[in-house]
Amino acid sequence: MSGLLELISEIQADKRIPALDEASTKQGVILPLLYELGWNPFKVEEIHPEYTVGTKKVDYSLRFENRNKAFIEVKKIGTDLEKHQEQLLSYSFQEGVRLAILTNGVTWWFYLPIHEGSWERRKFYTIEIYDQAAEEIAQKFEEFLGKENVISGKAIVNAESVYASKQKRDIIRSTIPKAWNKLVTEPDEDLIELVAEMTERLSGYKPDHPTVAAFLSDDSVVSNTPYDLMTPQTPPQKRSVRIPKTIKEAIGSENYANTSVDSFAFQGTRYEVKYWKDVLIGVSQIMLDKHRDQFSQVLSLVGRKRPYFTREPNELRVAERIDETDIFVEINVSANRIVKLSRQIVALFGYSTEDLSFDFKRRKNDA
Repeated sequence: MSGLLELISEIQADKRIPALDEASTKQGVILPLLYELGWNPFKVEEIHPEYTVGTKKVDYSLRFENRNKAFIEVKKIGTDLEKHQEQLLSYSFQEGVRLAILTNGVTWWFYLPIHEGSWERRKFYTIEIYDQAAEEIAQKFEEFLGKENVISGKAIVNAESVYASKQKRDIIRSTIPKAWNKLVTEPDEDLIELVAEMTERLSGYKPDHPTVAAFLSDDSVVSNTPYDLMTPQTPPQKRSVRIPKTIKEAIGSENYANTSVDSFAFQGTRYEVKYWKDVLIGVSQIMLDKHRDQFSQVLSLVGRKRPYFTREPNELRVAERIDETDIFVEINVSANRIVKLSRQIVALFGYSTEDLSFDFKRRKNDA
């Protein structure tokens, strides 16, 4: 497994991976991983590309003795994988394939297509290249996609075991608090937007971000939970959920909602702007001028459901092209998101976030 582990570590360290298109992802990530797992990419009887199912095609079929053992569908990073579950699993079910994988090279979703239930319920495991330990990733790849395991049927046995095991439920229970802690200790406006959207769904009214921020920064926030996540045997109770100081500081002291911007400065040079979106475009243009050969690195900046930069404008809600490039940026984002994203951009090229500052003023009705 040493070669596989080494490859995974290299992928984790390679910042270019998120900027790859679909074809490059296949060539630079998928096929090398399959090779380390024992599959020969030069033999179509083992790895059959563009395998035909009816009038459609699956990116790869892993085969043995003229039988399909697993289907793999590959999409580019930034694509909403959920939209492609049904198609892949329908093909798999139609062909009697018992193992299916949907991936963008970084996220890997493993399915048991012949199981009953929704597409999501047929997913038994997820690998996140950048979030999980290389050793754990290598072990799971070997268990589910190692050539010997796939051919012998042991991969299905391993998958069924994970699908049905109590271990899976225990891992979920113990990881939910970690996931929550990660959300609230790494300030992200997506959390505020998520609360706002759910409030709108429940009440019909969507609160503004400062209102949600005030709620999250309140030490007396209380949540009704059916059980203690860390100790499932604890009976139902009312628990106090305290938001860590880091998110309160980030939301309270750096809340740019309901503000207007006059200018921003980068390394002492000031640039006048009219709107917050001009800050994002301006910072991008500065990085392009300074790092033209490496500017495509911005394609690695992606959100939960869509990229912030892309060469495909239809992937964005409101796209604006960066001058002298074929790269588009999403400008339909809030002031808070623009500030965070602008800082991520300069950090991507090795600058300190302290090199970037903003001259703004709060609107009178929000004073």
